[in-house]
Amino acid sequence: MDFVEAVNTARSWLHTFLLNEWTLYQFALIVAGYFASGFLARRIEPTLEARARTIKGNPDLLRVIIAFMRRLRWLFLIAWLWIVDVVLLRFGWPSYRWLVATALTLVAAWFVIVVLTRIIRNQVLARVVAVVGWLYFALYALGLDRVALTALDSVAVNLGAVRLSMLLVLKAIVLSGALIWLAVLIGNMSSNWIQKSADLTPSLKVLISKLVKIGLIVFAGTVALSATGIDLTALTVFSGAVGVGIGFGLQKVVSNFISGIIILLDKSIKPGDTITLGETFGSIRDLRSRFVSVITRDGKEYLIPNEDFISKQVVNWSFSSDYVRIDVNFGTSHDSDPHAVARVAIETAKTIPRVASRYAEPVCWMTGFGGTSLDFRLRFWISDPSNGLTNIRGQVLMALWDAFKTAGISMPDPREIIMKTPAQSEPRSLRPAAQPGQPTAPRV
Repeated sequence: MDFVEAVNTARSWLHTFLLNEWTLYQFALIVAGYFASGFLARRIEPTLEARARTIKGNPDLLRVIIAFMRRLRWLFLIAWLWIVDVVLLRFGWPSYRWLVATALTLVAAWFVIVVLTRIIRNQVLARVVAVVGWLYFALYALGLDRVALTALDSVAVNLGAVRLSMLLVLKAIVLSGALIWLAVLIGNMSSNWIQKSADLTPSLKVLISKLVKIGLIVFAGTVALSATGIDLTALTVFSGAVGVGIGFGLQKVVSNFISGIIILLDKSIKPGDTITLGETFGSIRDLRSRFVSVITRDGKEYLIPNEDFISKQVVNWSFSSDYVRIDVNFGTSHDSDPHAVARVAIETAKTIPRVASRYAEPVCWMTGFGGTSLDFRLRFWISDPSNGLTNIRGQVLMALWDAFKTAGISMPDPREIIMKTPAQSEPRSLRPAAQPGQPTAPRV
């Protein structure tokens, strides 16, 4: 008898919920919304893709747009199912909307999880988000979410007046991570927009970008802790002790962070400057919270702590001006006309493209009489020290070699010996013979 009642109950539920006309109506509305959403997505995606291709220099924004653009069908379907669900809830019985509500939950869960996993760059983190998201939505769809949350809340420890449960910790971790990640993403987008501004100096662009990002992260952390219901006043003593330990451990990090802010405020260096710090010569690529990225001419990228730019001597080749003076020393033979040498050297320097002849004319001075040469110094200016100093010196010396060879000016040879008076040599037969007992002169 019990078996028969169970079969009759199942049959009644089947006819009530699955085989009634409202279930067919809901199924038809879902299918119609699916095909209509696909039609709209195919119409709108080309326009959005054309506009997305015009975005330059903002990869984070482009990644978000592409993640949404490739799934417009499901976004439109979510909007359609939500409208249908609201209409059925208002004008019909709750049982008339169970299929639409279930489809809306599953489609929305799939859309959110897939978009998040495409936006997150870290593949491991993306998989964790997908697994946790699907697990929660599965419990929600089965009506077991409250049971799971109650079980997590029952696992708790008391720290004085504070009750820390597993549910509270998980909520704090998930909410803080999500909000801080969103704050960093928005901060990166705003930083790219700020970098495009033509009215701000490079240092001010970096400073504003960092302040915006730090402000968003602090705001996100505060909102997350407030939303989880953690009483921060009860953790004052504990947080103070932990803060002292962290302060000692992060002393250098804080010092570099403060040094980075000072560098941005006094505008001593900025991206694109050519600097020399110790034995490192290169151009500044980026200013970070902890270090400065410097790229040298051989392609090496040095990450120099900000503190070094405050405490050590830094040569900024382009601090107040991009023009740098270069000296090239050379020598010619003694029989060269120094006036002709200086004139040829100046004319040759003007032919080099990198020499800023319009800013300042090259000059050439005779600096001394060497043992084997006449010494000269050619002085000129360049406006692009970031392109290298050794190569411009090499170009000038090569050009001087060609010009001197054409003008008949010879270069000194240290191996050359000039005899002012011809040497007198006596015939061997005219030399007196050595007497017996006298030592013979050695042959030279």
